[in-house]
Amino acid sequence: MDQQSQSRGSFTWKNKYALRAGVEGTISQALDFTGIRQARYRGLPKVRLQHAFSATALNVVRLDAYWTDNPLRLTRTSRLERLAYQLTA
Repeated sequence: MDQQSQSRGSFTWKNKYALRAGVEGTISQALDFTGIRQARYRGLPKVRLQHAFSATALNVVRLDAYWTDNPLRLTRTSRLERLAYQLTA
């Protein structure tokens, strides 16, 4: 256990974790924007095409956010929080 906590502070561990965090963020964005958790079609060629279109859509959303200087949301709001906001507005 002590060796694990020491390795977490190392430079190589931090680089690996930063890469993993970036990948997980991309997957989270793909799930939020395109809803690819479940395939809409049956058959591998159709699912691959759906994923390619979803990746393209995500890239377009990111490009729009970059070009308009309007960054994507950094944190999510829960459904309960959105409902509370709607009720107070």
